[in-house]
Amino acid sequence: QVQLVESGGGLVQPGGSLRLSCAASGSIFSIKAMGWYRQAPGKQRELVAAVTSDGMTNYADSAKHRFTISRDNAKNTVYLQMNSLKPEDTAVYYCNADISTAQAMGVYFDDYWGQGTQVTVSS
Repeated sequence: QVQLVESGGGLVQPGGSLRLSCAASGSIFSIKAMGWYRQAPGKQRELVAAVTSDGMTNYADSAKHRFTISRDNAKNTVYLQMNSLKPEDTAVYYCNADISTAQAMGVYFDDYWGQGTQVTVSS
């Protein structure tokens, strides 16, 4: 059993900052990419940022120059530092990871999702 547990969401004023964390736990053999997605009311879920196991990053245009994704491979944890937050960043943020379990031993990987954490940017 693999779980992704997110933390760090909340209410922040425009221009403020938040740091999201997501820890993967359970019977994990290996993790490839880890990332953050978000879904605003009435909109589709979209990629915010992703990072590979060797540190290569990818950002949505809306996140560039404001958000920074990082990961600690020893802790199976991914972070999203969000600065200069705007009201349009309001959404539920979901952690995602491409994980091979101890049973799979790297032969195949499955997509796992966290339960989501609410980020609200409002004055």
